Amino acid sequence: MTSGTEQPTRTRKKLIEVALPLDAINAACDYEKMPGIGPHPRGLHRWWARRPLAAARAVIFAQMVDDPSACPEEFPTEAEQKKERERLLGLMEELVRWVNTTDEELLEQARAEIRRSWLRTCREYQQQAADGLFDPDRLPAFRDPFAGGGALPLEAQRLGLEAHASDLNPVAVLINKAMIEIPPKFAGRPPVNPEARPGGSSAKASLIERGWTGAQGLAEDVRYYGRWIREEAARRIGHLFPPVKITEGMVQGRPDLKQYEGRELTVVAWLWARTVKSPNPAFADVDVPLISSFMLSTKRGKEAYVEPVIEGRGYRFAVKVGKPPNAAATKAGTKLARGSFQCLLSGVPIRYEYIDDEANAGRMNERLMAIVAAGDRARVYLSPTAEAAAVAGSAEPTWKPDAPSRGTWGSNAQGRRYGFDTFGDYYTPRQLVALTTFSDLVAEAMDRVKQDAATEMEGRGNLTDGSGLRDGGCGPTAYAEAVGVYLAFAIDRCCDFSNSCTRWVPGNQKAMDLLGKQAVPMAWDFPEVGVLQEVVGGFLPATEHVAKCLTLTQCGTGVALQQDAMKLGAAEGRVVSTDPPYFDNVGYGDLSDFFYVWLRRSLGGVFPELFATMAVPKAEELVASPYRHGSKESAEKFFLHGMSKAMQGLSAQAHPSYPVTIYYAFKQAETKGDAGTFSTGWETFLDAVIRSGFEVTGTWPMESEQKYRMVGLGTNALASCIVLVCRRRDPDAPIATRRQFVAALRTELPTALAHLQSGNIAPVDLAQAAIGPGMAVYTRYAKVVDAQGNPVSVRDALALINHTLDEVLAEQEGEFDPDTRWALAWFEEHGFSAGEYGVAETLSTAKNTSVAGMEEAGILESKAGEVRLLGPVELPEDWDPAADRRLPVWEVV
Repeated sequence: MTSGTEQPTRTRKKLIEVALPLDAINAACDYEKMPGIGPHPRGLHRWWARRPLAAARAVIFAQMVDDPSACPEEFPTEAEQKKERERLLGLMEELVRWVNTTDEELLEQARAEIRRSWLRTCREYQQQAADGLFDPDRLPAFRDPFAGGGALPLEAQRLGLEAHASDLNPVAVLINKAMIEIPPKFAGRPPVNPEARPGGSSAKASLIERGWTGAQGLAEDVRYYGRWIREEAARRIGHLFPPVKITEGMVQGRPDLKQYEGRELTVVAWLWARTVKSPNPAFADVDVPLISSFMLSTKRGKEAYVEPVIEGRGYRFAVKVGKPPNAAATKAGTKLARGSFQCLLSGVPIRYEYIDDEANAGRMNERLMAIVAAGDRARVYLSPTAEAAAVAGSAEPTWKPDAPSRGTWGSNAQGRRYGFDTFGDYYTPRQLVALTTFSDLVAEAMDRVKQDAATEMEGRGNLTDGSGLRDGGCGPTAYAEAVGVYLAFAIDRCCDFSNSCTRWVPGNQKAMDLLGKQAVPMAWDFPEVGVLQEVVGGFLPATEHVAKCLTLTQCGTGVALQQDAMKLGAAEGRVVSTDPPYFDNVGYGDLSDFFYVWLRRSLGGVFPELFATMAVPKAEELVASPYRHGSKESAEKFFLHGMSKAMQGLSAQAHPSYPVTIYYAFKQAETKGDAGTFSTGWETFLDAVIRSGFEVTGTWPMESEQKYRMVGLGTNALASCIVLVCRRRDPDAPIATRRQFVAALRTELPTALAHLQSGNIAPVDLAQAAIGPGMAVYTRYAKVVDAQGNPVSVRDALALINHTLDEVLAEQEGEFDPDTRWALAWFEEHGFSAGEYGVAETLSTAKNTSVAGMEEAGILESKAGEVRLLGPVELPEDWDPAADRRLPVWEVV
């Protein structure tokens, strides 16, 4: 410790270094990642690649609880240790279940186990209690320097720890404040709105007499003032979102509309098609549509579609119900099979390059294609009207986000920008008016909350200071700002639906949010949702969703700060668990700019330091983005240097009695190194961790990646991440020979495998989890050298570990290469049948190879999210081993 405190000479092994109930954890992660499970803390605000709460809860619990083998004074025999370990694993199985997330009785059992292990440690180091490092009355605080979406700090708080979260990204910092810092500050307080007070008009007023627990009161105020914002917005801009009246003329030819004749229906969405001038000189003055599909509803028995009607040199759109006569053409819209579009009037192809040029010259427009209204328990699809188009055209924004997106955001497609130079360009004028109005009303709502809070607090005799959230206040000003944070989050949820790159989904007949993907793809036809209505994408449903998710936060102490992980402060003796950035997979800074520009407008006065810049800081963001650093090589060098520096900071901050846990979720990639060898992302990351002064004591695969995210459907998406368990290496660690290393592996791996197998781990998971005990042997030494005195590399160590594992597991010997080891393990479970890409990727990490590399070697096929070994008859007959640059034994035999 840099504080000068002497480190413990003996640390107790933790449960996570011996065994985990992986099947139960993975099942809980799978369930939690499914859509439609109801309110979840992640629903407070969009963030990408979040850890499931189940994984975070399990990892933190297991890294703080002693393994029974480390407590011989209480469990002297192996049988007693096994029994106690099974009890702890059983508790974890219950702890990770989604239905038990807020089960206080079960959570208190988990907290008691953590305290029990802590007291064991404190009894051993009572003489060091004076500096607070081993205070039996105070658990160490938790730290996550890459806090992101806040799952890890939230679960640390749920387990009774003081949670400290930091991130470079201001949007992530605000999310963490909303999850771990703000709710505890106002926990148990009643709402302050007039309806909820005693004698108020709301039936909820009676709840005050019974008490409000957790964040219930705060959530109720978010609902109340959210309703006020919606009502005030309707008064100011309601004329831009009018209902549609079903006239006698509209009913003609549409008997399905007869029941609605004379009625005004709420508009769910207006559907627009982008247009450009026809490239055909004969129609050069006509804006022709770019439409990916004419289908409006594909629900059986309720089909609806748009039919373009050609009228001379022009056209109009007519909505029809029923199955289209030419289903294929209707589904394709004006898009050609090879990806470009065709002119509706002349059939001339419209290339993407032409569209990009027209858009960047300001000549891309939109045309109303259809209107979707809410009928009696059904959607009603209507042909566009001139009145509806005129209303949309009357919107005059007074402000739009002018932060540039060109040069900071990745392009929509193949380097094309389609006219999106600033973030304001992603919205229609009507969307800008609505979102700006909501944003302005947040400030007005905060003024109302402040007045109401002052009245309520004064009436109860607990009127406190007038400082704001940034100054640590908890009085009327701070409370008003807290409500404002969640109202601003509701606006961000609307932004996700109210922009011109969203999609209308005919299958479930609703608008789809934009940033469900980790990118911003171009949309050629898009819905403009009725944001003032109670529809998907509307402000009231967004407010209600945020309020429900708020009630699932946890009471306790939490702090969220903006900080660069490469510049961590002095050692603090904290429990550390973190999920670093995904190398080059997700550009968090670029994506979060989409929300940042609106949060800055709504909350810039509340958190001026957090929103001091025009856009999210990106220069120090630890992602390998070639467009920022000039080349792929420079980007990778920046990432690895920065990650090594961050790891060194983690090592310095970690409490000496606890391991550090680090989530690894990079897709395996191979790069040529010296002498024609290859290195994977896995071994590169391990090397960075080891160089930072850590020894690795565990590697656990967890199914924490979102299988249902849109970007993963039908693609080669990760299914698992790997949790590395690390401890600071003894500075006096000895040097070992290769022979000593192998001897230690053969001695220790059988016992470690027995512990792992007792947890009923699946074979593909066992292959990865077993790497942990092997790396624990390798990294306990300062260096492992071969007979010539040269260091044994991480790659060579992994090969030796895998070789020893093969001996233990299969009782066979052989100098098989990594590709062959992978093929043997895969064949044992799948034969020549296809399996999930994510599972194959996890196994490839364990074997220190990659799916892409083995595909290049010609032993497997990988496509559409599945992987399968090629059978003998599929291998080329003219294969020449002498010319094969990658020659697995599997391919030879």
